[in-house]
Amino acid sequence: MQQIAIHTEFIQLGQVLKLKDYISSGGEAKVFLENNSVFVNGDRETRRGRKLYHGDTVTIGAEKYTVTKS
Repeated sequence: MQQIAIHTEFIQLGQVLKLKDYISSGGEAKVFLENNSVFVNGDRETRRGRKLYHGDTVTIGAEKYTVTKS
């Protein structure tokens, strides 16, 4: 499981997709989420603006990430 370290209170799901190179721009997030299975804490998520906080887990395909506070 990989970690996503944040310096703020939260990070949006669309930002995570861009940070991990699933998309190249924020505008692609909506289409990506409609066509791929993305789960936040085990629940299917389709909102690119979903706020992720310390301790949340994101699963994209076979990859799993945990949000950590740095």
